[in-house]
Amino acid sequence: MSDQFDQSAAQPRESEDAEPSRSIDAPRTGDIVIDAALTDLAVADAGDLDAVLDRGEAVHRTLQGRLADLGG
Repeated sequence: MSDQFDQSAAQPRESEDAEPSRSIDAPRTGDIVIDAALTDLAVADAGDLDAVLDRGEAVHRTLQGRLADLGG
């Protein structure tokens, strides 16, 4: 996960480049790890395509890992 996310609190950490007034509109699944990845993606700078792609790939890997866990 990104250094900007504190998984124990399930809330994004504020950083110098974060927009404090921006509300985070990320889906909530009830799974802390998936929610963390989705929040990390939601706070990505839409103008930074590399960051969005990296975070999208992290969400994909997280979802794949969770689905693999369900498979036994």
